Amino acid sequence: MTRMIFVNLPVADLKASMAFYTALGFENNPQFTDETAACMVWSEAIHVMLLTHDKWRTFTDRPIPPSSSSEVMLALSFDSRDAVDAVNKAAADNGGTADINPVQDLGFMYNRNLADPDGHVWEMMWMDMAAMGDAQAS
Repeated sequence: MTRMIFVNLPVADLKASMAFYTALGFENNPQFTDETAACMVWSEAIHVMLLTHDKWRTFTDRPIPPSSSSEVMLALSFDSRDAVDAVNKAAADNGGTADINPVQDLGFMYNRNLADPDGHVWEMMWMDMAAMGDAQAS
């Protein structure tokens, strides 16, 4: 069986969050979606579960942090710098915040950070593995 990751995120507005993640390129899996949760698929191995606050509270008593805080930064890789830029723009156009941190361009690696409507932080990145070897040698 392929190992998978399910990232669980509390969201204030499930429909708005689903629209946001759809705009970034995720696809909804209706098999695991109802009025309290939505499964958004990035790849065969990566799924994001968007959970209403009430649903989230059935899993833990820990408080939901305000949207201005950060617990983790989740990173997704892309095939090109242009794809990173396009997703960052889609985030800004669909209720998220683009470039919450400075753009990082190391030549062999390029990334931009965004926040979803609930403040969850994502790093969209592209890396040229061949150029990375050259960068480490110098």
